[in-house]
Amino acid sequence: MADYKIAVIPGDGTGPEVIAEGIKALKAISKKFGINFQFIFYDLGADRYLKTGELLPKTVIEELKTVDAIYLGALGDPRVKPGILERGILLALRFEFDQYVNLRPVKLYDKRFCPLKDKTESDIDFVVIRENTEGLYAGVGGFLRKGTDSEIAIQTSITTYKGTERIIKFAFEYAKKRNGKKKVTLCGKTNVLTYQFDLWERVFNKVKESYPQITTDYAHVDAICMWMIKNPEWFDVIVTDNMFGDIITDLGAILQGGLGIACGANINPTGISMFEPIGGSAPKYTGKNVINPLAAISAASLMLEFLGQELASKCLENAIIRVVREKLESLSAGKMGYSTQEVGDLVVKFIEEETL
Repeated sequence: MADYKIAVIPGDGTGPEVIAEGIKALKAISKKFGINFQFIFYDLGADRYLKTGELLPKTVIEELKTVDAIYLGALGDPRVKPGILERGILLALRFEFDQYVNLRPVKLYDKRFCPLKDKTESDIDFVVIRENTEGLYAGVGGFLRKGTDSEIAIQTSITTYKGTERIIKFAFEYAKKRNGKKKVTLCGKTNVLTYQFDLWERVFNKVKESYPQITTDYAHVDAICMWMIKNPEWFDVIVTDNMFGDIITDLGAILQGGLGIACGANINPTGISMFEPIGGSAPKYTGKNVINPLAAISAASLMLEFLGQELASKCLENAIIRVVREKLESLSAGKMGYSTQEVGDLVVKFIEEETL
């Protein structure tokens, strides 16, 4: 029996509600596949911060170093100034554990929920791989003459050869093993960000020489946005920097039906990775039992994949697909035709019925 220690951070708002359904699904997977999960819960988030002023204590960091993966609900609370929880917990975890890969699948499970005309499930199935620890999100910058009419704000984008090379190599390796078109697209802005993406393009061209079986191309980020709408079927794996990746993956989420189904992974290929829904804490739905938990459950499926439990991951994804196609009226909160807990129950039912 495989044993995994999973740190669970339910977070804020509806985070605890969706994480509860994800754990429910993982327990069903545990029973079906003989995988033992030990869940360790951490109360990181707004409530703890408001009570104690703590964001991510060193003692917690030390404990997290002993787990196999981190399962995160969502962070963000209207009582706390935007950026405090996100930078103090989410980004801090990414940097602490060098989770330099942000991976977000963009996969349409049911064409009813796609806003694009005449696009089907076979047209929207790609992955965005985003550099996760550099760029503008590295937090390098500051103010000069803050609070005056002469104020200057500087935010510096950090790009290193090492960071660029390792994310591009990861993208090619992922394209090689992925059941897709075996294609990697570099998303950048070489005509304006001439220093940053000169480096990206040079590294990309060097790395691709080692992958003759992979087709490659390049597009500016604005063109990527256009083609994601017009011809999403062109894409297989897109690799890009931190900021552009953050933006285009939200566009991708809408293509697959909305934030209720979109999940992501913060990956250290040789260390501790973190898995999460990408839709945020949705505080207006807190406690109403109407939020869609499938993004969080999909994050659990991603977690299984990167823990090496591919069959269990596929089983869970198949259960999610059946729920989407056979049961739901919508992927939006309050419009699914089922409560949050009932959707989780349906996933469990289909896990139990799945024959792989």
